[in-house]
Amino acid sequence: MALFDLGATTKTQIHKAVAFVALCLCAYTMAQSTVEPPDAPHADISNQLIQARLYLPDADRGYYRATRFDWSGIIASLTFDGHTYFGRWFDVYDPNLHDSITGPVQEFITGLGYDKAPPGGTFVKIGVGVLRKPRNSPARGFFTYEIVDHGKWTVAAHADAVDFLHEVNDPASGYGYRYKKTVRLTRNQPQMVLDQSLESTGRQVIETEMYDHNFFVIDKQHSGPDFEVTFPFKLTSATDLRGLAEVRSNRVVYLKELDATQRIRTELKGFSSSASDYDIRVTNRKTGAAVRVTSDQPLSNVVFWSARTVLSPEAYIRIHVEPGWTMTWRIFYDFYAAAPGGR
Repeated sequence: MALFDLGATTKTQIHKAVAFVALCLCAYTMAQSTVEPPDAPHADISNQLIQARLYLPDADRGYYRATRFDWSGIIASLTFDGHTYFGRWFDVYDPNLHDSITGPVQEFITGLGYDKAPPGGTFVKIGVGVLRKPRNSPARGFFTYEIVDHGKWTVAAHADAVDFLHEVNDPASGYGYRYKKTVRLTRNQPQMVLDQSLESTGRQVIETEMYDHNFFVIDKQHSGPDFEVTFPFKLTSATDLRGLAEVRSNRVVYLKELDATQRIRTELKGFSSSASDYDIRVTNRKTGAAVRVTSDQPLSNVVFWSARTVLSPEAYIRIHVEPGWTMTWRIFYDFYAAAPGGR
């Protein structure tokens, strides 16, 4: 026998109230996952032609605090001639989620010292810091690791540029570095330049690859036949693009607009050892917005990745730095407007 008999009407009201509270909590959680932090440190730069906002590294309040991508040079937005090139492309925002980030961003793909580190030991991720290898090691993937030491970040913002310096030392793994990046808008030109250098300050050789995950969100257009991605060499695709896109000579073209569940990912081959092959153009024929990405380094790999709200030709370069030596490289973004319907 029940201690209290609330009656059918009262029970129904309670059930409705509980359901309403649950619904509100669910809605609140969903809202929290889509809201971006209003106080994330950032800097605004301009050269009159281009206006851009960069998120700044911060262990406590930074927009991005996961361990996949380099924390420097994250472009929140960039506009030129009425066109937008970068922005939020994902549904769920979490600063500790590997891809809650806007482009162009970079990843140094090898966890330096990861393979030799014992479970619970440390290794280094350039642009992030000293990380701990889990005792139950996950597949490399995009796991967010514990950060043991964030290193020392020094940031200087100017009217048309932001300078980043990251210093990290991990005696246990033998890796250390001084990593510099300047994101600069060229005077009187619709151009952004990434000037970068990496000095090995530890006892180990730094051997890895770095790629730009460009995360282009151009005029908020959906990935589809209005976009075209062009290279200076004849392409071959390592993967069947499943009727969503195809390679035509030196171009990647979409055959249909992607829906919310569809993704494209493939490695592209055909490039030579010449830096002149690092020359990628992305054009939206509907709006006329276009961008050309070049570098003074040769390609070591190319991946093309796309979802409905974003597309990203990912250009890799090889990084090799002996102890006490420094490697430098530059990447250029030239923004322009093509005639709508053209290239």
